[in-house]
Amino acid sequence: MPITNRIADFVSDAREWRQHLHAHPELRFAEHETAAFVAQRLRDFGCDLVRTGVGQTGVVAVIEGHAPGRTIAFRADMDALPLTERTGLPHASTIPGRMHACGHDGHTTMLLTAARYLAETRAFAGRVVLLFQPAEEGGGGAQAMLADGVLDDYAVDEVYAMHNWPGLAAGQFAVRPGTMMAAADGFEITVQGRGGHGARPHLAVDTTLAAAAIVVAMPSIPGRNTDPHQPVVVSVCAIQSDSTAYNVIPDQVILRGTTRFFDISLRPMLRDRIATLAQSTAAAYGATAAVNYFRGVDPVLNEAAAAGHAAAAARRVAGDVRTDMAPDMAAEDFADILAARPGAFVWIGNGSSADLHNPTYEFNDDIIPAGASFFATLAEMRLAKP
Repeated sequence: MPITNRIADFVSDAREWRQHLHAHPELRFAEHETAAFVAQRLRDFGCDLVRTGVGQTGVVAVIEGHAPGRTIAFRADMDALPLTERTGLPHASTIPGRMHACGHDGHTTMLLTAARYLAETRAFAGRVVLLFQPAEEGGGGAQAMLADGVLDDYAVDEVYAMHNWPGLAAGQFAVRPGTMMAAADGFEITVQGRGGHGARPHLAVDTTLAAAAIVVAMPSIPGRNTDPHQPVVVSVCAIQSDSTAYNVIPDQVILRGTTRFFDISLRPMLRDRIATLAQSTAAAYGATAAVNYFRGVDPVLNEAAAAGHAAAAARRVAGDVRTDMAPDMAAEDFADILAARPGAFVWIGNGSSADLHNPTYEFNDDIIPAGASFFATLAEMRLAKP
């Protein structure tokens, strides 16, 4: 089944939905209007059950097939990022400091479009469960939905999700068995010294200088404390001080960053090494460093059989599937759901757009039919009546 004619009929509506969601972004666990919009569409489609307030602000819908059978679930994420948009598009974010810079508006729209088709046709035996998840961006939304019983309550057998991928040809799919994406943890380093005048640094303890040395030191961990053949990333991504003046040495500087890795046995070493390196470097400059290392998510691990099912459905839609792409150091809390049920995470090409989490990024509306057709095809393949 390539892109179905019926799904093609929905494209105009789907574009409107996606651009509406894009213009009204909401951050993690605050997706109230987004959830209401999603729930109303699902009710309009005639889903058998629509449940809101799941995992705080998530939505669950159920579509029953024409006969009893197994249960398959699909997940889409709904939250935006704390980022100011710079696309200049007519449907750009109407809220300064919030933006759908990762395409979650598109993921939600693709699953809504598939839901409309599946609720209308019901050409499957069993049950399709739709999970519209809040707080994927570092908020633990997957865990919140799991805690509310979304897999157990509906006896879900398999679960799948999709993410757009800039740089991959528009509408092309990629999936692989095993590791698909990395584990991700976070850290915060508070460098404490003694503030003073920028003209008299000898009378202060220069936290800016100490923090800069820590930033430079952090990338030495991969390849020096880990096997060079083992992919590891340590990135400092934010620097904040209690001074905004050009001539004031601040008392305190805070560094925030992330670690990425595939081998979870490295987690304790990374935690300890970051603390040791930060504290010893700060001490060399007469400052102190307090380190908070916090666990994020484990790697996204696709079950081999499920990855095969996803690839087969993608081939029916697109004719070609990339199974040779290397795992990526980005992370996804869909890993938590895959730890609870067999399933797979799939990438769909967004074309030559700006990268994810960039203020000029834009989801490619032209891939909505392919993404929706993938979900519909996979449901009909996996829930075909024996």
